Amino acid sequence: MESTFCCPNCGAALERTQTQYLCPRGHSFDLAREGYVHLLPANRKHAKEPGDDREMVRARTQFLDGGWYAPLRQALCDLTAERIRGRGALLLDAGCGEGYYTSALNELLSAAGGRVCGVDLSKAAVRKAARRCPGAEIAVASVYHLPLADAAADVLVNCFSPLAAQEFARVVRPGGSFLYVVPGPRHLWELKQLLYEHPYENEEKQEEYPGFALDAVVPVETGFTLTDNEQIRALFHMTPYTWKTPKDAKQRLDAVQRLSLTAQFRIHVFTRRPENEK
Repeated sequence: MESTFCCPNCGAALERTQTQYLCPRGHSFDLAREGYVHLLPANRKHAKEPGDDREMVRARTQFLDGGWYAPLRQALCDLTAERIRGRGALLLDAGCGEGYYTSALNELLSAAGGRVCGVDLSKAAVRKAARRCPGAEIAVASVYHLPLADAAADVLVNCFSPLAAQEFARVVRPGGSFLYVVPGPRHLWELKQLLYEHPYENEEKQEEYPGFALDAVVPVETGFTLTDNEQIRALFHMTPYTWKTPKDAKQRLDAVQRLSLTAQFRIHVFTRRPENEK
């Protein structure tokens, strides 16, 4: 069966068998029992286990499965549904993580006769994503070196993941869409107030990137209350704050059993320009 992925070594189209991805030039990649493939060459690995570690993946899975960010997932599905045309559309989730958003997008595309693929640096995350997304193709790979052919994707989603604008422009077809999710100015403001003496708002930007035209910025906002410390710590451990919060602030967090929060997102909606309009 022809794969949506390309060989990371030579760029040739891959064929998928029950156990492997095969390249016509002799390169091969084993299909893991969970259903994902490892397409990150050793010379592009900057750590022994790049990407989010198991603890962060576990925390993110625990928190997101609570449904607190369901409004964002629904908004991504609604925007995608408006932008897929006909059967056979391909959506790429670049930085798919454990697959919370990917799984909903996979259901949407499958019902419309389309396909989904997802990539992430973290093997721990990709393992979960592959289990969540039957029928989708999921790979360990870098968003900066996507294993896709030029102009292969109709829609590219990037949710709180590294931005590789030049590579995204390469793989999205002219007229295709790029949905880029970033935090709003006061995203999780109440958590910041708890952790830091002088919290700061996230900068609100509306940028255009080479190859893309900005169509709209769609705000998504939701409020929720976490009612035990385990939920609160799961949220904390899935954010960058887990790496840069002082010890005394973490101790304050340990004592909190109830926390009402505001989640603020911005979905930047881009259209891929024609090749003659850079």
